[in-house]
Amino acid sequence: QVQLVESGGGLVQPGGSLRLSCAASRSILAITYMGWYRQAPGKQRELVATITNSGNTGYADSVKGRVTISGDGAKNTVYLQMNSLQPEDTAEYYCKARSLGVDYWGKGTLVTVSS
Repeated sequence: QVQLVESGGGLVQPGGSLRLSCAASRSILAITYMGWYRQAPGKQRELVATITNSGNTGYADSVKGRVTISGDGAKNTVYLQMNSLQPEDTAEYYCKARSLGVDYWGKGTLVTVSS
């Protein structure tokens, strides 16, 4: 079992930045991969970024160049640094972990981009 707790969401103006955190209940080095997903009102949940336990990363085309995913093994935490935020980035952001073929989700953190 893996428990995930997201934090760092909030209200930010267009062009601003936020760093989201996802704290895992066990070593992220033992987790196959972790990812950030988001779900805007009325839309399906979509992938934002992923990172494997070997450090390989992947990004959705919509966020490439604006978003960086990283992990801190000592803190069992994965981060999502988001820059140049736009209103279309407004969504609930969820952390996901895959371990031994099982997916675990956090409860989400809300990001609102508005002036």
